[in-house]
Amino acid sequence: MDLDRYIQIHEPAWKRLAQLSKEATKRTGTLHESEVAELISLYQRSSAQLSHVRTVYSDPSLVLRLSRIVGEAGVVIYEPRGNPVRAVRLFFTEAFPAAVWVSRYYILVSALVFFLPALAFGVWLSNSPAVLDATVPPEMQQLLAESEFRDYYSSDAAENFAATVTLNNIWVSILAFSLGLIPVIGPVGILINNGVNLGIAAAVMHSAGEAAQFWGLITPHGLLEIAAIVIAGAAGLRISWAIIAPGDRTRGKALAEEGLRAVVIIIGLILCFIVAGIIEGFVTPSGLPTVMRVAIGVAVLASFIAYVVVLGQRAERQGKTGLPEDLARPW
Repeated sequence: MDLDRYIQIHEPAWKRLAQLSKEATKRTGTLHESEVAELISLYQRSSAQLSHVRTVYSDPSLVLRLSRIVGEAGVVIYEPRGNPVRAVRLFFTEAFPAAVWVSRYYILVSALVFFLPALAFGVWLSNSPAVLDATVPPEMQQLLAESEFRDYYSSDAAENFAATVTLNNIWVSILAFSLGLIPVIGPVGILINNGVNLGIAAAVMHSAGEAAQFWGLITPHGLLEIAAIVIAGAAGLRISWAIIAPGDRTRGKALAEEGLRAVVIIIGLILCFIVAGIIEGFVTPSGLPTVMRVAIGVAVLASFIAYVVVLGQRAERQGKTGLPEDLARPW
């Protein structure tokens, strides 16, 4: 067969291989199963054809062109899975938002478990002075309202304070999901405890006429911080539910999957807690107007929600479920 005829027959396959390689790179290494199979098949055939061209035809330009096409496909197929930059990128653009998005109904339950006790205790204590006094001694209420609640946020250098609250919040989140091994009682207990504490603090400040101070100080960092705690609680609830009702999975497999998904969620939440800690250390106690500080908190929470919804939905459409395997190539 002459060279021109050989090129005419195989040209479409070479172009298709080049196209698939380009798409695989552009779409962060993700192709549909049929496209993956086609890519590998074309790569194998083109590799054999490259050897044939080198042996039978004396055309350096064709050898160079086909070598480039086969080489690019080989890079796509055999790209090391341990690339740390790629792994981090896929974690924050696919695995973490997918893990949070697929847990949205658990997050709703977790939010109710947190906020209902907070609201109930806040309203109850605010309207029951005797019960409030029995819960928090009047002397402590006065100290909190006059200075201690405000001074807490400037009790240490901003960087030290930010690091301390960040580590504390990370510990709370780890506790919230790990207690999922105690079905329902574990994660629900820690969520209720944190919600009740928020309600008590709000009742003390409202009863003292310091509601504006309370919300002005807690909102900048608290919106993202509480959202992250609620999500961590949802991860714990998923683990609990895997033990109670594993569905068509074995209990061991369900627990392993939910445990891995929870780890993905907690690792992602660490960044949320770092951001919340920076805000709590540098913005909350700052001299910025209250409106501006609150606006920062609202903007950060809104950005986080948009990030989870947009990237989480996209990842779910691609078949991602928030498991570590989402970071690997499908071939």
